[in-house]
Amino acid sequence: MSRSSSRIQRAILSVTDKTGLVDFARQLSGLGIELVSTGGTAKLLRDSGIAVKDISELTGFPEMLDGRVKTLHPKVHGGILHRRENSVHVAAVAEHGIQPIDMVVVNLYAFEKTAAKPGVAFEELIENIDIGGPSMIRSAAKNFHDVAVVTSPADYPAIADELVRSSGALSLETKWRLAQRAFATTAAYDSAIASTLEAIPDIASDPVRTGALARPAERSSAAIFPHTLRLSFQKTLDLRYGENPHQKAAMYSDGSGVGVANARQLQGKELSYNNIVDLQAAWDLAQEFNDSGIDDSQMNDPFCAIVKHTNPAGAATGKTLAEAYKRALECDPVSAFGGVIGVNRPIDGEAAEEMHKLFLEVIAAPSFDDAAKARFASKKNLRLVEVKAAPQKWILKNVSGGILLQDNDVRPLQDVDLKVVSQRAPTSEEMRALLFAWKVCKHVKSNAIVYARDGQTVGVGAGQMSRVDSAKIGAMKAQLPLQGTVAASDAFFPFPDGVEEIAKAGATAIIQPGGSQRDPEVIAAADRLGLAMLFTGVRHFRH
Repeated sequence: MSRSSSRIQRAILSVTDKTGLVDFARQLSGLGIELVSTGGTAKLLRDSGIAVKDISELTGFPEMLDGRVKTLHPKVHGGILHRRENSVHVAAVAEHGIQPIDMVVVNLYAFEKTAAKPGVAFEELIENIDIGGPSMIRSAAKNFHDVAVVTSPADYPAIADELVRSSGALSLETKWRLAQRAFATTAAYDSAIASTLEAIPDIASDPVRTGALARPAERSSAAIFPHTLRLSFQKTLDLRYGENPHQKAAMYSDGSGVGVANARQLQGKELSYNNIVDLQAAWDLAQEFNDSGIDDSQMNDPFCAIVKHTNPAGAATGKTLAEAYKRALECDPVSAFGGVIGVNRPIDGEAAEEMHKLFLEVIAAPSFDDAAKARFASKKNLRLVEVKAAPQKWILKNVSGGILLQDNDVRPLQDVDLKVVSQRAPTSEEMRALLFAWKVCKHVKSNAIVYARDGQTVGVGAGQMSRVDSAKIGAMKAQLPLQGTVAASDAFFPFPDGVEEIAKAGATAIIQPGGSQRDPEVIAAADRLGLAMLFTGVRHFRH
């Protein structure tokens, strides 16, 4: 039998994540493979009735320093690293009584999980940096011709099946695939450690070793962004094409299990690049209506956004999700055709009944009940996607030769932010509509103007080079009466003409950041036209 497919006779098992380990070890043992293990892994196997040899029996040296030293030994690494076809290597290990190790089953201390714990102590973080595990993984991966390295419980079933089919051997192709995963695992692990430690303030005195780490919000802005940015993502999906058919594309996941990249598709065609981009835009807007900042009940009502090309064609709240959808659709039913929906509530049968009437590409929701799934089942191409909410820490944008990095735009309005600058204050009804319009406007491409009434968009002017044109287009696209609406602007008005256009359309109040050199002229125009105007001091450009 060739060197690349020789029978596995001895395996070392040392894992933090013990998912599926007992069954896998039992299958290995059943094939006559000797098992060597460490600490808690050995105890679990022994308690499960599986014969296992302690690592100290192999090395002739006890585990020491609270487990810090157990596998860092020539009889471990010599057993892994010696090349079986090299007679000098074989003679050397025989001379020193080193037994071959043909399989390494190792996963690493949960460093990232530990680092994410609120108030984690520095000492605990350091103790969760695995040393022996990455060393064994790298040794086995380097010698992949002779040694199989297994770093993920997800691989156990396929490996066990191949071992059974091949009388205890694994193909060179399988070993190479496992080695590639192994090097990716150690690279991601080292990257996580380096990025986490880089963000910790300098340690000036020994007592800091046992102190709790500062969380990102407690550190200076300079410390939030690492000097060296290390990113690690796993490919989860090859897409049919990118933004256009001549472009290739794929989606990658951070492995967190939350967010759009880790969403669960329940039915429908495979997602396209543009579907995913629109899905993210719809989901982000829907999440605005789960937590307000300002105490306003409408901000937690059922909410629906209908998105086309990342801009909301319509958005609304309602007493039920079905009502929210119907109100969102009223804003621009033509543009809604072929749109992507994002909602902040589980979709029930009543909402599904209404959505079923329109051709849609994707519906993103926290979940779908059985009645909704049954109603959508006849639309085989409609993608239903369940998303677990997750805050995005950073926003990345490609530029030639590098990337731009910023923290996410999650600045909610507080009561203290709102400043009435006009002679007339908004009515309570106008105020509710203004706050609603402000949240939606944040998710419209700049320059952005949104006309709305209480809990419903009426016209959306997006992505224009001048703000006055956005005001005109938002009014032009309105399918519902504009009289009595309010308007939101994502940035200040550089001239009074935008305010004049909004008043001409029939709006009675405006919310905007303020900050223009011509603010006095803009405010004077609002007063002359009888508009109420709020300044927020917060800008929401979206490019």
